[in-house]
Amino acid sequence: MAMSGVMPLVVRVLAKLEPGGAQLSVLHVVRALEAHQIRSRVLVGWATPEGLALASGMGVEVEVYGAGGDQQWQADPRFARWLRPRLAGASVVHAHMFGAWWAASQVVEGGTALVASEHNALAWPGGTAPLELLRTGLRRVDRFYAHGPGARRAVLAAGMPPARIRSGLSPVADLDGLPAAGLPSPRIVFAGRLHPEKGPDVLLEALALLPAAPPALVLGDGPLRRALARQVRVLGLRDRVRLCGWAARPAQSIAGASLLVVPSRDESWSQTAVLGMGLGVPVIGTDVDGLPDTLADGRGIVVPSEDPVALAAAIDDVLAGRRVTDLAGARRYAMQFTPARIAAAYATTYGELEGIPERPWGDERDDEEPAAAAVPVA
Repeated sequence: MAMSGVMPLVVRVLAKLEPGGAQLSVLHVVRALEAHQIRSRVLVGWATPEGLALASGMGVEVEVYGAGGDQQWQADPRFARWLRPRLAGASVVHAHMFGAWWAASQVVEGGTALVASEHNALAWPGGTAPLELLRTGLRRVDRFYAHGPGARRAVLAAGMPPARIRSGLSPVADLDGLPAAGLPSPRIVFAGRLHPEKGPDVLLEALALLPAAPPALVLGDGPLRRALARQVRVLGLRDRVRLCGWAARPAQSIAGASLLVVPSRDESWSQTAVLGMGLGVPVIGTDVDGLPDTLADGRGIVVPSEDPVALAAAIDDVLAGRRVTDLAGARRYAMQFTPARIAAAYATTYGELEGIPERPWGDERDDEEPAAAAVPVA
């Protein structure tokens, strides 16, 4: 980015901050951008105490709007007004999740580039994404990172020029992590938010069909925790399943595992899957949104979503050695996504966008193709 004696400032806006993959990736990027002499200011629409503790533990200061609850799916003019003075002076604004990039788009200064990232499939709660609402935010976006085919389809349907869209980039830390002492071996691991979209309940149903399976560690926290604890009791899994809570460094449990399971109902691009791939652990995932692309070319095994019988069969096959994954290929794929490499790619993008004039839609040719994502590959 341009240097004039003052470090460039990227103002990063998150719709919500809670223990989760998207938020963790943002915090890793903030820290890694320091090596590129880029300052970051982090503004959050809504945060849980656990999310604030996560940011604090990584040494990242945040400022929280807090009114009106979870901002992920809200087009909230009050949030936009709160953002206006806090975006002033930014070299680039980068907003994550619909509620953040919509609000930022309403108030960002002319001449300041706006980057948007969507970490979900834009599957609106209760229905499809309203196109006009998407358009009112997207018209001001200079670069859109779609973390999965669902998000890309949604913004294309809303009229976003293809030349402004890129594949989402998320860093994955601890790809060379080592297992913590005292863990059961062999073991199965799940790591993610305990939320219906992540499907931990499907994994428990599958494990109940495999009485000879090794112990399973369920890492994470979220609204399903109590229901999962009850499900563990009802299915008679208390001796084989451990609900471990949020793990700041899940690599310590995943490294050395027999299997990592990603039984999601919605998954644009799974950092958990990529972490397992980087650590040399076989991964089973579901056929939702972008997850099959992540596990393509033999890097993992894909099963139908919402199908505990198919999931149990795949788990049993991997444990018995009847099915194998390309662990070397999976490792090569994962190593593209270290925090240092992703930060370097974003630093390049921010430098390209800094100071560009505001361009309304229509400037791009219809046949213009977006450039490949600038992720350095070894």
